[in-house]
Amino acid sequence: MRALHSEKPARTTSVLAVPPYDVVALVLQGGGALGAYQAGVYEGLHEAGIRPNWLAGISIGALNAAVIAGSPEAERVERLRAFWETICTLHADWPANDDLMGAWANLPFAFAFRPVQNAAAAIRALMMGQPGFFKPRFPPPLLSPFSGDAATSFYDTTPLKTTLERFIDFDRLNSGEVRVSVAAVNIRNANLVYFDTAERELRPEHFMASGALPPGFPAVEIDGEYYWDGGMVSNTPLTRVLSSEPRRDTLTFQVDLWSAKGRLPYDLRDVWSRQKDIQYSSRTRAITSHMMQMQKMRQALQQVIDKLPEAAKRDPEVTKIADLASHRATNIIHLIYQSKSFEGHSKDYEFGPDAMREHWQSGLDDIRRTLADPGCLDRPASGVGVTHDVHRAERVR
Repeated sequence: MRALHSEKPARTTSVLAVPPYDVVALVLQGGGALGAYQAGVYEGLHEAGIRPNWLAGISIGALNAAVIAGSPEAERVERLRAFWETICTLHADWPANDDLMGAWANLPFAFAFRPVQNAAAAIRALMMGQPGFFKPRFPPPLLSPFSGDAATSFYDTTPLKTTLERFIDFDRLNSGEVRVSVAAVNIRNANLVYFDTAERELRPEHFMASGALPPGFPAVEIDGEYYWDGGMVSNTPLTRVLSSEPRRDTLTFQVDLWSAKGRLPYDLRDVWSRQKDIQYSSRTRAITSHMMQMQKMRQALQQVIDKLPEAAKRDPEVTKIADLASHRATNIIHLIYQSKSFEGHSKDYEFGPDAMREHWQSGLDDIRRTLADPGCLDRPASGVGVTHDVHRAERVR
């Protein structure tokens, strides 16, 4: 496949010394084709010697987590790249093929063609599906004489199961080497359910359920229950990591694909794009604000306990309170994908190879810029630290 821009020279990043956190978590939001940004972030972490021991994801984030955890450590980046090259492959008989895009890219005003190129990728995915990922149903569900998946979804995701089995060693994924948590919503009761290797063995169906966004994709049956994409309820599993018991010192890389902040839309297409940003963006700031309040409460409890007589401290009820007040460090490094000016409301299903490589490179660039400040990994003195996206000037420590 041809790259839109010339390949950047390989960059060697120094291996960083990570403070002794009990948990190093990588939290991956859902966002379809934008998920290549997360793969780029992981490449930057890998080259810096940072090895997450807990991967939590939803939708495309769950698929990325599966490829990482289900690959030998030395092959994780290569497996991720092969996975993304597979699901972003162009159809050979599609008129707007890579050769045509290559001709456009050599024109002096090539940038003006990018909205057209991205729109073509989105139309191709809608009409023809994506090799190794999903294929359109015929007849379409509105005309289907059958019930079940054929009548309730536009695409068949059988190819995805084959792709997952090709790139993921599920025995390794379930070995306990890395904890994996992915979320889906139970259709019957609307509850968000986490499938977690700490609790059960995960197979391809668990990851497909996490990304089964209706009405495009069909529900996935697991143990007699049916599930849809977890992003319908919550598009980030950050709370799963931060609320786990017992509480432990945790360094978390939260990688979001939708920005909560944005400008006022100026046309209907911009409205659709902003609607998706708002609908699927994480509430990371609200979660971390709540954590900071809880930390202040714990510190206040500890100060009260410190003033008690020794005999009172040994009281069983006081002991329970002291456990709640115990100090644990939490550092959250928050990266957020920044949409390109030529990307519209279809950016999450623009599965073109050029867009994929640009998303990947954006993630790699952002995590490199973040890690260029080695202090971002330090244990926060206050117990909770948040390093926000490198595109924002604000930083809270």
